[in-house]
Amino acid sequence: MAQKWIYQFGNGQADGDASLKNLLGGKGANLAEMSALGLPVPSGFTMTTELCTHYYKNNETYPETLKDDVHQAVKAIEAEMGGEFGNPEHPLLLSVRSGARVSMPGMMDTVLNLGLNDVTVEGLAKQSQDARFAWDSYRRFIQMYADVVMGMSHHDFEEILAEHKNRLGLEDDTEITSIQWKEIVAEYKELVEQELGRSFPDDVQEQLWGAIGAVFGSWKTPRAVTYRRLHSIPENWGTAVNIQSMVFGNMGNDCATGVAFTRDPSTGDNYFYGEYLVNAQGEDVVAGVRTPQSLTIKGREKEGSNLLSMEETLPEVFAQLSDIRLKLETHYKDIQDIEFTVQQNKLYMLQTRTGKRTAAAAIKIAVDMVDEGMLSREEALLRVDANALDQLLHPTLDPDASRDVLGKGLPASPGAASGKLVFTADDAEAWAKNEENVILARTETSPEDIHGMHAAKGILTSRGGMTSHAAVVARGMGRACVAGAGSLYIDSKNKTLTTQGQIFKEGDIVTIDGTTGEIMKGAVPTLQPKLSGDFTTLMAWADEIRRMKVRTNAETLLDAENALKFGAEGIGLCRTEHMFFDPDRIQKVREMIFAENKGGRDKALTHLLPEQRSDFEKLFTIMQGLPVTVRLLDPPLHEFLPHDESDIQNFAQLSGLEESLVQRRLKELSESNPMLGHRGCRLGLTYPEIYAMQARAILEAAVSVQNKTNKPLTPEIMIPLIVSQKELSILKNIIDATADDVFEETGVSVDYLVGTMIEIPRAALMADEIAKDAEFFSFGTNDLTQTTLGMSRDDATTFLPSYVEKGVFRIDPFVSLDQEGVGQLLEIATERGLKTRPDLKLGICGEHGGDPASIDFCERIGLNYVSCSPFRVPIARLAAAQATIRMKKNATKRSVHAQAA
Repeated sequence: MAQKWIYQFGNGQADGDASLKNLLGGKGANLAEMSALGLPVPSGFTMTTELCTHYYKNNETYPETLKDDVHQAVKAIEAEMGGEFGNPEHPLLLSVRSGARVSMPGMMDTVLNLGLNDVTVEGLAKQSQDARFAWDSYRRFIQMYADVVMGMSHHDFEEILAEHKNRLGLEDDTEITSIQWKEIVAEYKELVEQELGRSFPDDVQEQLWGAIGAVFGSWKTPRAVTYRRLHSIPENWGTAVNIQSMVFGNMGNDCATGVAFTRDPSTGDNYFYGEYLVNAQGEDVVAGVRTPQSLTIKGREKEGSNLLSMEETLPEVFAQLSDIRLKLETHYKDIQDIEFTVQQNKLYMLQTRTGKRTAAAAIKIAVDMVDEGMLSREEALLRVDANALDQLLHPTLDPDASRDVLGKGLPASPGAASGKLVFTADDAEAWAKNEENVILARTETSPEDIHGMHAAKGILTSRGGMTSHAAVVARGMGRACVAGAGSLYIDSKNKTLTTQGQIFKEGDIVTIDGTTGEIMKGAVPTLQPKLSGDFTTLMAWADEIRRMKVRTNAETLLDAENALKFGAEGIGLCRTEHMFFDPDRIQKVREMIFAENKGGRDKALTHLLPEQRSDFEKLFTIMQGLPVTVRLLDPPLHEFLPHDESDIQNFAQLSGLEESLVQRRLKELSESNPMLGHRGCRLGLTYPEIYAMQARAILEAAVSVQNKTNKPLTPEIMIPLIVSQKELSILKNIIDATADDVFEETGVSVDYLVGTMIEIPRAALMADEIAKDAEFFSFGTNDLTQTTLGMSRDDATTFLPSYVEKGVFRIDPFVSLDQEGVGQLLEIATERGLKTRPDLKLGICGEHGGDPASIDFCERIGLNYVSCSPFRVPIARLAAAQATIRMKKNATKRSVHAQAA
C-alpha cells in the first residue's frame, strides 16, 4: 500500500484527529479534530511530518507521487470553497503554515494569500467588490513570500511602505487606497528584481511549491535549531505543512482577526483572554503593527483601554466564539490558545493548541479544573510542567521600595528583573556569558532573537501586545516581559532608549516588572516569593501520590532552612569540604595537608574537630530528626592549597614554615589529573585520621543533639569514590571503631548507617560485593557521568552543544541523565546491590536529582529518594508524583495487554 502523505480536513470531516499529533503535527491534528467536532474550519490538507523526514533524507526532494497528491488535495479544497487556484475570475487563495508536533511559537515559517499575481488580484477585487482589500492582500503576499521563500529582509519592504505613508501624511495602513497599494506593489516587485536579479513569481504552482519547500526548510533555520535545543525537541521529529483555504479578516469593518486564550495564561483566571483587530490579517495582531483591542469588556477595563472590545463591536460573532471557547476547553480539558478570523460576519477557526502559560497560571488552572470536575487530581498533576515551578521560586519587587517609573507597557510575562540594557540578541548573549544580568530592549522581538531572549533576565519591547512573539516566548521561558511600551523610543541602531526626555544607553541599569508592566530606572530591591494556596494544594496532592522521598543537597544553615520551607524530607548530600573553605579554617586545613607525618596532621585536625562538630550540631538541630547523609572529605587536595604568590607567602608566615618548604610540598602534592587522583576514599585510606576526625565530629554532634532534643537521630555517613568492597570495608572499620570510642566516652549511643557514593563505573559493576558493607548507595551522577563518558563536566561545554545539535545526545547528559548509558549502570548497581542486601537504601544526589526526566527514570528503577538543590525541591516533589502516576498507568496498560493475550 502506498505511503499516505496527505490528510484532508474541513466541512465537518477529517482524515485524521488529535491522536495523530506526531504524524500531522499539533496544528494539523487539531485542525482535523476541530473539523470533526463540527467547528467552522476552512478546508485544507496536512502534509505529514514523515514527508519532512523523507525530504531531508532524500537530498531535499519529494516522493514521485506527491505532485499529483497535492493537485488532488487542492481540487478538494476548490470543490468545498467554490474557487479555483489560479483562476483569474474566481481565484482560490491559500495559506501555507508549519506545524510541528509541539508548539514552537514564531520559530517556523508561514505564507498567506498565496495564489495572487497581477491577474488574480483583479479577480479578487471583482469578487470581493473591494479593490483596496485585494491590493492590500497582494502587497502582504509579496512581502511575506519574498521574506520567507526568497530570503529577502521584510524591513526593506517596510521602509517602502513607511516612505509612502510619510509622503502621504498617513498614520494607519487602513488609510491607504487601492491605487496607492497598487503603486506600492509595483515598488515591491521592483525591489525583488533589483535585489535578486529575477522577477517575483507569477505562476501559482511555482508559488505553492516554493512555499512548501520554505516551510520544510524552516525546520532547520538557526532560530528553530536554537529553540529545539532550548526545549529538548529532537531534530528527527520534523514539521508538517498545513495548506488551507484563505479567509480574510481585512475585507472591511465586518471582518476581524484575533488570538485568544480560553483562560488568562499569565494568572490562570477563568475569563476569555485575547486580542483582535478589525479589518486586519493575523500577522497584524502578533507583529504589533497596530494596537490590538481586547476581546472582552472585562479585558478592556483591566487594561484601561478606550478601544472597543470585540464583545461590543461584533456581539453576535463574539457570542459564537465564546461558545466555541467553552466547547474546546471542555473537549481538550486544558487551556487552549486559539486563532480565528471573521470574514463578513462569518467566524472561522484557524487553530487551537494547548496554551503556553506561566507556572502560576498552570497551577491555578489545574486546581480550578479539579474543582470544576473537569480533571482528576492525577490528571491535574500531569498538567503542570514540573520545571516551570522554577518561575515561582525567585524574588519579586519589594512593593515598599522606591521606584523611579519611566513608563508602562503591557504586563506580558510576570516576574521582575533588573539588569543592564542591551539592544541586540547577540549582545544579550555575549554579556550574559560574562555573567552580566541584562534586559533586552527591542522595538519588537522576532524569532531570530530567541538566543538573546534566553540569555536575558527580562525583555522589554515598545511594540506588540499580550500575544506578541515577545510575550508568548517570554512566558514559555519564564522571563519577565513588558511589551508594547509605546512611550519608549528604542533605537537599536544607536543603542539608546528614550523616554520622558531621558536617554538611556547600553549598559545603563533598568528594572522591569512583568506583573504590572512598569519600567523603572536603576535596580529595585526584591522580596523572596510567597507561594499561593493553589501551590500548597497541588503540592499536597503530589505528596499524597508520590512514592519516592525528596531530600536536598545542603551544608549551610540557610540552604537547609530553604529546603525545609520547600518541603525537603532530609539531606541527601552534605558536602563536608564546603565547611573547610571558611577563611578561619582554611589555614588549619592547609597545615593538615602540608604536614609530613601523622603527628602534624593530628595537630591540625584537633583544631578542626570542634568546628566540624559545631557545624553538624547546628545542621542536625535544624533537620529535627530527618535523615542527613554526610559525605566525608571528597575533593582533591589541590583545591585547598594556596596558589598565587601572596597566598603562599601568607600561609608560610602563619604556619611558621620556610617558603621554600611550602613550594617543595606544593610540587610534591601536584597532580596531572587531580579529579582522578588522590581524593575521596583514597585520602581516607592514606590518611585515616582525617576520616576518623570527621566520623567523630558527626557522631559526637548526633549524641549531643539527641541528648538535647530526646529525639532519636540516625546520621548516614557516606564514603565517596569507592571502587571495591575492600576499600569500603577498611574505612567502615575505622568509622565503627570511632563510634565505639564516642559511645563509650559519652555513655550514649546513636544509630548510624555507613554507605557509599556510587560514582565510578567499577563500583556500579561491583555493587553486589560493595553492598556487603554498604547500608545505602547514593548515586553521585555528576562524577558517574564524567567517568562513564570520559568527559570533564567543566570542559565539555565547548563541544557538548554540537553533540546535542548533531543528535549524538538528545540533551546535555550533565543536565538530564544519560539513561541509555549511565542509566544502565544505575540499574545494574540497584539490581545487584538489592540482591545482596534487600533493605539497601537507594538514592541519587547528583544535579540530576532535580531534573524531572531523570527523576522519572529513578522511579522506574525503584530508588527510595532523590536529592537536589533547595530551590529544586518543589520541582522534584511534583516530578516524583508525576513519575508515580505514569508508572501506575503503564502497569495498568501491561495488565490489560496481558489479560487480552
